[in-house]
Amino acid sequence: MRIEPVTPGTRPELAEQEARIMAERGRISPLYQVLLNSPPIAHGWEQMLSAVRNRSSLPAGLRELVILRVAVLNGAPYEFDAHVPHALKGGCSQQAIDATREQPLPATDAWSTRERLALELTDAMTRDIVVPDALFARIRQHFDAQGQVDLVATIGAYNMVSRFLTAFHIGHA
Repeated sequence: MRIEPVTPGTRPELAEQEARIMAERGRISPLYQVLLNSPPIAHGWEQMLSAVRNRSSLPAGLRELVILRVAVLNGAPYEFDAHVPHALKGGCSQQAIDATREQPLPATDAWSTRERLALELTDAMTRDIVVPDALFARIRQHFDAQGQVDLVATIGAYNMVSRFLTAFHIGHA
């Protein structure tokens, strides 16, 4: 790791923040231990990512497939491995999870139409930044306004997560 993580319980001024993270996440992961070096960023991060993960309108399986795809595209194996159990719990098949690793996206019946579209949007937002109008028109046909916002926010947020993880070598052996 490129930065010293904050060991939970060692900085009394962080006790309240650590308690909020524990309540929302069940533990203080290495990612959050690094984030605690900047309490304001850790706070905002926890608020945003908790909304994306726990209060989004997206079905859990679809959300997790998007997160897995972002991890693959950004070379963040720690993130991928951390989200496989969530994807399985969210109803994703191992075949659907494995297919997220393939470049380019494979033709497979492991994903629903909505999942495939979400993964296409993930690729466009992560690789190209600019989303083609034709792709977004297809997204609009399958996601209402809240779903569109939740999907784009999930992709954007997990691009931030994976890039943070890779920059600090969090989870590298």
